[in-house]
Amino acid sequence: MVSPFNSRSLAFFALKSVYQQQAYTDMALNRVLKSEEKRVDISQTDRSFACELVYGIVRRQRTLDELIDLLGKKKAAQQPPDLRIILHLGLYQLRYLDRIPASAAVNTSVELAKDQGIPKLGGVVNGLLRSYIRQAELADPLKLPADPITQLGIKHSFPDWIVGTWLEQLPLAEVDQLLAWFNRSPKVDLRVNLLQTSLEQVENAFRDAGLAVEGIPNLPQGLRLENAGAITDLPGYKQGWWMIQDSSAQLVTHLLDPQPGETIIDACAAPGGKTAHIAELMGDHGRIIACDRAAKRLNKVRENAARLQLNSIEIEVGDSRDSDRFNKFHNIADRVLLDAPCSGLGTLHKRPDIRWRQTQQGVEELFQLQKGLIQQTAQWVKPQGILVYATCTLNVLENEKVVQSFLANNSNWSVQTPNNAIAQNWVTAAGWIKVYPHRSDMDGFFMVRLQRNR
Repeated sequence: MVSPFNSRSLAFFALKSVYQQQAYTDMALNRVLKSEEKRVDISQTDRSFACELVYGIVRRQRTLDELIDLLGKKKAAQQPPDLRIILHLGLYQLRYLDRIPASAAVNTSVELAKDQGIPKLGGVVNGLLRSYIRQAELADPLKLPADPITQLGIKHSFPDWIVGTWLEQLPLAEVDQLLAWFNRSPKVDLRVNLLQTSLEQVENAFRDAGLAVEGIPNLPQGLRLENAGAITDLPGYKQGWWMIQDSSAQLVTHLLDPQPGETIIDACAAPGGKTAHIAELMGDHGRIIACDRAAKRLNKVRENAARLQLNSIEIEVGDSRDSDRFNKFHNIADRVLLDAPCSGLGTLHKRPDIRWRQTQQGVEELFQLQKGLIQQTAQWVKPQGILVYATCTLNVLENEKVVQSFLANNSNWSVQTPNNAIAQNWVTAAGWIKVYPHRSDMDGFFMVRLQRNR
């Protein structure tokens, strides 16, 4: 079995790949775990501990760097790269993992320095971590500046520009809550396939397997799991009883409100969660066209449709902005779903890399892409038909500004208040839906239902 110390070693190598080779967190961690599994057996407990360290430290790296700046003789940016990672591991355990004894956090970090060939720096590790412990007995060692943006950015470990983006939308106290929510470990939401089973049957199967499961308010197919483990090993996966999908993403399809017999186009479909949900809500009767420019990712749409035993889904490879390729879709769709590529700022608890990889310039580029996509896909909608524009971000430029720009240039379109009882629970005075995670306990999302009037 892998010892707790070796779990920290696994985390060290995954973080080294993230920090020094710009690998994505999930890919770096999976690569390290698979490599180690060739040598030893890794228990679920050890795997979970390594995952918690890696994801938590990637989320909290700005805060951890600030602590190094305050406690060390050298700033975090000036520390040897491997030493910085080891200090992050030690500080994270001391600050955020109450169940880990302080002595264990210090001693294993010192041993890790020796194991990684920097034994002379073990004294640095020991001294800095013990300094944190001494100061923490009197007051919080983390000293925050007065400026509200920088203060929240350091406290919750976010770039200032993201904090500023949300302070333009919410009061300071709510931004504080929102940032704290994004630093929580995510739970697993899934959508029950009611064409194959019932909510009660799936709940009972999970409980019989010893899993904690609960329903999700106002979402008739939604269930939430804690400590799910390997998804493909869960009851009902192979039988197509359910699919992993966040609550907010389920809400998008209810806003679309597809009806049996209709023609529906999912413009940016991969990996197919919403495509499959459309088919389920239509009773698998109708025509659903799943488009995406990434042929490889469309394989996931096929796989999910086959596992869920859905037969009404067609696949089209191509960029939805390509008017020549998709001219055949002109005026054919009763409804179009445009779940647009976006900055992903509503999913930062699941994808910790985004906060450090995304930039304001990147958001500006996405804004142009989104405007092009909505303008093109709107041409696929029949008169009196519906287009739902959605993103998993909380950024006015990518959301409200895209919709306002589209409406300003297309007088035959308007926002339609949803008549679907489920979607009505979240609709705002402006007619669209904006899900803030700290209020609704689900991913951040924006969605709006637009109607072509002529």
